[in-house]
Amino acid sequence: MSKPEAEAAPMAALVVASLSRSFHQVPPSAVPATLDCILATTGLPPLSLFASFLDDFPHLLKGIMLEDENLDSDKHLHLLSLSSAFCHLLKKMGADYGAMKSFMYRCFLPLVVVLQTSQHDLLNQITEWFMDVVVETGAWGVFEVALVPNFLRSVGLSMGMLHSGDLDFYEWSSKPSFQGSYDVIIDPLKDKELLLSSSSTFTLRTSCNVLSLVMEGALQCAQTHTFFKSAGEERCIAVKFVETLIWDLCNMTERMLLHSLDHRSCAVGFFLPIVHKAFPTNHKFEISIRGQRHDFSRGHFFIKLWNCCITLFSGGKLERRDAYNVLSLCFSFLLPAEKCEDADSIFRIEEFDIRAEKQFWDEIKTGLVDKENLVRKQSLHILKMALNVQRGANSISKISKNNTNVTHSAPHAVTKRDRWAYKEAKSLGVGKLLTSDDLIFDSKQFWDAFVLLYEMLEEYGTHLVEAAWNNQVSLLLQFSGSYHNASSCIGDVHRDQLEICGETFNWLPILWERGLHHGNPQVRCLIMQSFLDINWEDYGNYINSMPEDFVLGPFMQGLNDPIHHKEFGIKGVYMSRVIEGAARFIHHYVTFLIPRKRIAFLCNLASTAKHHSFGRAGLMALAECIALAAAGIGTTVEASTKSSKHIVPMDFVSGVANQTDKKELLDIFRYVVESSKQHFNPSYRLKVCSKILEAAVLVVCTFDIPLEILLLFLSAFPREFTDYGGQLRATMKRWLSGCGEKACCGNCCSNEIKLWESLCDFPLSFVSNHLSSASLNYDDEDLNAWEFEANRWARVLLLAIKKEHPFEPILTFLESSGADILNQGQDTKYVKFLILALSLVLELHKAKERAVEYGNKARTDVANAFSGIVDGLSLIEGVSKKLVDKFLYLLDDLVQVANQASSIFWSGVVTEDSTLPGAVKGKLGGPSQRRLSISATTAVLQAVISVKALSLILLWCKQIRSDAPLNSAFIFIWQFFWRSTRSPCSCSETQAEIHLAAYEALVFGLKVLASPCFLGSMYLIKENENILSDTEGRPWLDSMCGAFFQNINDLLRTGVLARTRRAVLLDIKWVCLESLLSIPSQAFRNGFHLEENRASFSEGTLECIFSDLVESLENAGESSVLPMLRSLRMLIELVSNVRSNAVVSISNIIDTESIWNLVRSSWILHISCNKRRISSIAALLSSVLHPVFFNDEIMHQIGNAPGPLKWFVQNLLEEGKKSPRTIRLAALHLTGLWLLNPRIIKFYLKELKLLSLYGSVAFDEDFEAELADNNDARLEVSLLARSPDQELTEAFINTELYARVSVAVLFYKLADQARMVGSPSEDADCIAALESGKSFLLELLDFAVNDKDLAKELYKKYSAIHRRKIRVWQIICVLSPFVDEDIVGKVVDYLYISLHRNNLPAVRQYLETFAINIYLKFPFLVQEKLVLILRDYDMRPQALSSYVFIAANVILNSSKDVQSRHLDTLFPLLVPLLTSHHHSLRGFTQLLAYQILHKLFPLLDSGSSEILALEKRCLVDLKTYLAKNSDCARLRTSMAGYLDAYNPNSSATPAGIFVNRVEEGDFECVPTSLMEQVLNFLNDAREDLRCSMAKDVVTIRNETLNFNGDKNQLEHLSDAIKGNQLKYIASDFQKKVTVTKHDKGQIEAGFLYGNDETYRKMTELERDDLLLDNLLQSRRSSLNRLTESRQHFIFVASLLDRIPNLAGLARTCEVFRASGLAVADANIISDKQFQLISVTAEKWVPIIEVPVDSIKAYLQKKKREGFSILGLEQTANSIPLDKYSFPKNTVLVLGREKEGIPVDIIHILDACVEIPQFGVIRSLNVHVSGAIALWEYTRQQRSQ
Repeated sequence: MSKPEAEAAPMAALVVASLSRSFHQVPPSAVPATLDCILATTGLPPLSLFASFLDDFPHLLKGIMLEDENLDSDKHLHLLSLSSAFCHLLKKMGADYGAMKSFMYRCFLPLVVVLQTSQHDLLNQITEWFMDVVVETGAWGVFEVALVPNFLRSVGLSMGMLHSGDLDFYEWSSKPSFQGSYDVIIDPLKDKELLLSSSSTFTLRTSCNVLSLVMEGALQCAQTHTFFKSAGEERCIAVKFVETLIWDLCNMTERMLLHSLDHRSCAVGFFLPIVHKAFPTNHKFEISIRGQRHDFSRGHFFIKLWNCCITLFSGGKLERRDAYNVLSLCFSFLLPAEKCEDADSIFRIEEFDIRAEKQFWDEIKTGLVDKENLVRKQSLHILKMALNVQRGANSISKISKNNTNVTHSAPHAVTKRDRWAYKEAKSLGVGKLLTSDDLIFDSKQFWDAFVLLYEMLEEYGTHLVEAAWNNQVSLLLQFSGSYHNASSCIGDVHRDQLEICGETFNWLPILWERGLHHGNPQVRCLIMQSFLDINWEDYGNYINSMPEDFVLGPFMQGLNDPIHHKEFGIKGVYMSRVIEGAARFIHHYVTFLIPRKRIAFLCNLASTAKHHSFGRAGLMALAECIALAAAGIGTTVEASTKSSKHIVPMDFVSGVANQTDKKELLDIFRYVVESSKQHFNPSYRLKVCSKILEAAVLVVCTFDIPLEILLLFLSAFPREFTDYGGQLRATMKRWLSGCGEKACCGNCCSNEIKLWESLCDFPLSFVSNHLSSASLNYDDEDLNAWEFEANRWARVLLLAIKKEHPFEPILTFLESSGADILNQGQDTKYVKFLILALSLVLELHKAKERAVEYGNKARTDVANAFSGIVDGLSLIEGVSKKLVDKFLYLLDDLVQVANQASSIFWSGVVTEDSTLPGAVKGKLGGPSQRRLSISATTAVLQAVISVKALSLILLWCKQIRSDAPLNSAFIFIWQFFWRSTRSPCSCSETQAEIHLAAYEALVFGLKVLASPCFLGSMYLIKENENILSDTEGRPWLDSMCGAFFQNINDLLRTGVLARTRRAVLLDIKWVCLESLLSIPSQAFRNGFHLEENRASFSEGTLECIFSDLVESLENAGESSVLPMLRSLRMLIELVSNVRSNAVVSISNIIDTESIWNLVRSSWILHISCNKRRISSIAALLSSVLHPVFFNDEIMHQIGNAPGPLKWFVQNLLEEGKKSPRTIRLAALHLTGLWLLNPRIIKFYLKELKLLSLYGSVAFDEDFEAELADNNDARLEVSLLARSPDQELTEAFINTELYARVSVAVLFYKLADQARMVGSPSEDADCIAALESGKSFLLELLDFAVNDKDLAKELYKKYSAIHRRKIRVWQIICVLSPFVDEDIVGKVVDYLYISLHRNNLPAVRQYLETFAINIYLKFPFLVQEKLVLILRDYDMRPQALSSYVFIAANVILNSSKDVQSRHLDTLFPLLVPLLTSHHHSLRGFTQLLAYQILHKLFPLLDSGSSEILALEKRCLVDLKTYLAKNSDCARLRTSMAGYLDAYNPNSSATPAGIFVNRVEEGDFECVPTSLMEQVLNFLNDAREDLRCSMAKDVVTIRNETLNFNGDKNQLEHLSDAIKGNQLKYIASDFQKKVTVTKHDKGQIEAGFLYGNDETYRKMTELERDDLLLDNLLQSRRSSLNRLTESRQHFIFVASLLDRIPNLAGLARTCEVFRASGLAVADANIISDKQFQLISVTAEKWVPIIEVPVDSIKAYLQKKKREGFSILGLEQTANSIPLDKYSFPKNTVLVLGREKEGIPVDIIHILDACVEIPQFGVIRSLNVHVSGAIALWEYTRQQRSQ
């Protein structure tokens, strides 16, 4: 420091101290002037003042940042003023490198560290000021040596480059570009230390931001040439600096793109834009790095970026998004909008044309269908730039822009929809739509159309897509067909690009995929239907170029959309037009594939079931597509087979697929079949299975695949489809025989023999394939696997068997090998042999049952008989008899094996072993997890399977041959039972597990003992003294049952079993009890006497069993429910059957208290069941509501309180409101019980009313599936009290009508009993039936009249009230036979009230039917009631119409003895109504009057009534008129058959009310009433008349206009006529001023005569105009003042098209006084909706018209005017709204409501802001978002 400077230092310090305290009050713009004034007044040198500021800055900065990091406005202003002072002083000092360096290290870098976290705008401002200093002084060396390397090193350190040699790569040369310009001594070591110490303190974003600002400033300097040159330099310093920085930033960008997400974000947000901006100035240059020269260009950098993008594309979702962002940015700078048309020349200049890369186009295709909206927009932007496409959403057609004054009209010869689409596209600013008569001649037009369609799907409303889609796509398809033929017309780059990108069918799937995933269901339907309507036969040569990924992905997923299958499932048809069209497309697609790809495609197609979750319609579509794809393969192969000269063997698929493919294909088919099982409807499952089987038949031969795969596939099909009578059995047998449907060859017999031989060889291979010698143990899982394998074999064996097939190999194996295997003892072979034999026995048993069942159906229903039933039954019987002989041969061996194996249960040879298998250790156990060692488990399983096999084989043999000698085996079973129930219980877990296994085996033994086949063998037990030795005089069955109960309960009470194992034992207990109780039940049913003069069970035993059952019901497991309820039912039946015996009385065992306990436990059981199984509900009903108890009145009512059964019924029906199947089964059982016990009905009137009004889910697919698949469900439902009209009720069992139909049938049958009252057959039940019917009728009538809802007269059609009214009157109609003389008066009063109320025709028809039946039953009421009512002509027309119908039908349906009297009495009252002013009543009466005259007119000649000649003539003429009048004839024709078919008697029966229901589309089984048909006819006639009159008016008007347009005719008209015509013409046009008729006449006279009055009025108008001009001038001045006070904020809303959003934004702009609102079309302010929402805001806010294609030009114009261009958008670099400091001059761009701001606009924005959001929904309405942003701007401006 010089001496003057040292002397000035103290004064400078004082000045700085004073300034520092006041700088927070000095705005930055005033700082330079302030400093200049101080320097001038004090004489201080700038360097002294600068040094003092620099010394004082750390203390100032510490004081400012002391409190927190968030700066308020004063601190913000303080830092800006200090920075402005430093920069001004640096400029004053000139090129002082030392000062520059000191400022950078002591001031600028600390500020960067402090402000980098939150104050980005402040940091940017300070950096720009520092750049201005460097530009003005030319001190680039500071940046080149210190600043740039510092921040480059910071970026490198963030990527872990500290100790890498690559770090030196970014050190700038020791001979910088400024060398020689400044005389400065540099200390490299000190600089190095400063660099290392400061680089690590900067954040990545801050470093990148500063570097980009430095590059921005250098570029501006280089472009404006405001830089210094050295004397001998050829190139400027700034240019060299820019080139070096470009090199470093490009290399750093390459590394950052391959690093983390934050690095990629900074590279894309900071480096790439500025680097691309620099390249147009420095397109290609040479640079020296470490002494080596390098050539660098934009093309070279583009190659590096593309390689980075390739790497990113192979990454995850975020990496791919960044790759598209990089490419989008590159194309935006490489091909700006104004140069897009020169894209080809630009790419030729560059060293690298990315458009020649195939992967580039593949990634574009992938991006266009990406799930993320931003990626799709970027991909579309890249595509448009790459193909020079600038049409669509951001441009208006040239026609509409270049010549706005010309009236545009749609081209001629187009459809109405095309014209509408053309106008709509023009109004929205869409590119020009091609019409039907246009053609696409080159690929540029193709890409224009493609982009247009894509943007329509992405950005525009659905109405435009619906209007334009089909036509545009058809033109694209036409181009695809003519592309190769018209190649000469495509001479530009687009042809090359189309060849590179692929054919048309590589790009159209992109449009289809986006359409199929559109958010609007209508658009999805349109796209799918458009795709399927294509005639694919015309594109056979190109269809194979369609990507398979699209077909198997988006297309199949689209088929899973329910919106495409609205008609699916209606009326039981599981098909839709979309499914049929999709299957046809798949068929065409497969036929044009090369042969080796067809089976692979079929495998992939079927595999979609594994990758996606298909609904009902989707799975059916998949099955249909699989079937037709297989048909396409089969058809192609068949055609090739026929064209061959020699016979092709059956393995025609072998040429296109190997054996592995076929195995995989069948495995996938099996998965599809199993997937169908989750849908419960059997018809649906049958459809799916049939399609899969059809596909398998066409492409797979059974002999060509391993037997194991075939067995697995066939076993997946439901048994009901493949067993006898199954719809798929014939197809499957034909396939197994080697005959396919499409291709058959001569070696079918040999193939069939091969399959049969493999089936016959299976037993030996199955038995021989045992465990290894090292481990002969097995567990339950192994056993289950063996059983499943054997069951599959047995099922397929009986499917493939034929009479000519030799069964001897299997019989020989059983006979010869069986004895040897059984005699070998404890070996795996004999267990597998027993499993195999048992599987064959069970399969033969099922096959016989099925054959017998469907044989009976075939005999009763010849039309639907199944072929082959009789032959199949004889075959099964023949095989069964042969097999019985073999088992009888092996019987002794089976008994011996079972005896030896079961000895483990009571021998105690198993020792305690605490070592459990790993799968069981530490667990509670389960059905397949025995708490035993593996060796003990093996021994126990051998015993269980031995007893099981012996028992079931024994039972089956007895069923086949009743005389078979089976006594030894039978005695063994009884002894096994005896020993099992007498074995003492042990306290150890092992012994308890063994005892449990014994009971598990006993389950099968008791099935034998309980079988009716062995009732005749019971004498063997009595002869065995060992078994009956300890009965002590009790009945032997009682003794055995008691021993069983005591033993198994003792085992349960020991508590040594695990909880789940105890549950298993409980299940076994109840199953065994069911079998024990069924023994006497079967005996009683078959007439056997088990005990002589004694009951089978003692009273104590029965009471003990009942108590145990009732107590256990509450906690019963799901698997125990059915056995327990069956046991309960059999116990009650057993007590009922023997109660006449003195030993047992029902009251001693089951009293009222016991029933209360029973119903409470049963209710708890019912509500605790999570699954409402049909079998469980039916068993509960038949057990608790047993007929034995139901006929006892005390069970229903005790005093005034409900009895136990009524309490149960009340709760059950109340709960049944939520469970349709519960209430339907309850209705089935209860109506049957009530019919058997009519005297009980009086206790259940409310319950009957509930059932009558019940309505819920109309269809329960699971209900039908359970009845079809579950034998237990069918059995339990069959045991319920049956409906008296089973044929009628069965049709409604699975509908909401079932409860009501059951009640109707009940009372219809009770009416038959009621009619017997007074006859010799009268009994108490008849009287009870009559009384119950009358009581219920009065109950319903009172309810219908007095209920608050049912009394309403105003209600909607199809509403809940409408339904309830129909239901109650339907049942009342059925109850009409119960109307007796003692209640008829009350009934008629109720009826009168109801008929005079307003009701819809659907309700009134039931009232009318009921009334007709009452008047027919009691003729005296006609004179007493009906005549008086018909004479009341003031009643409502609706009620009068009903009484007309009643009277007419009383006349027509009366008996002969009263018909004439009714005719005389009633018909004269109908005649006046023929002239009614009410058109519907008049037409209705005419129709009924003609019917009476037509049928009964001959009575007028019989003399039975005295008719005067005049009256007779009147009636004759009336009949003639009604017969010949055309209108009356048309009315009768429209009602054809209704009146003749109507019968009031049958219409009041259940069959008449419910049978004539319409399938699925009906409403409560209500037919259209006569009155409703008349009204429909009259309405149609009136509508036709209106249309005819309208056409006549149009014709007259057109003729008038044509006449007025003829000048020659006008000349010949008189003045008066001419004046009238001109007035008529003028009436067609709107007038601005409307005057009265009086004023109009005066005006016309004034003009004609020129009086002074007219002149006076004109003068007044001129004076008013002058006043108006003055007023407007004053208002204009006020508006100018308002405009000057507005905020400098402009909304750009040109991308918005919804009127409410635009109107709301206008209102917001006025509230906050914004400068303007830019919209696409200024005419929108005239819209009524806009004006309603804006509330005159458009009159005060400047509305600027900025079309969509002019947005970028408008924004650039505003940027030149000093505005900051911001966007309100969620991007990766968006700044939170509350963190952003708005500049004073701001333009805010708003994006579209759905898609946001387009990519090409985002790239020119200065910044993007976003509103922080914290909820689940991540978007706000665009109007709301704009209002929030404008308020934040206003808040910030007010605070300054």
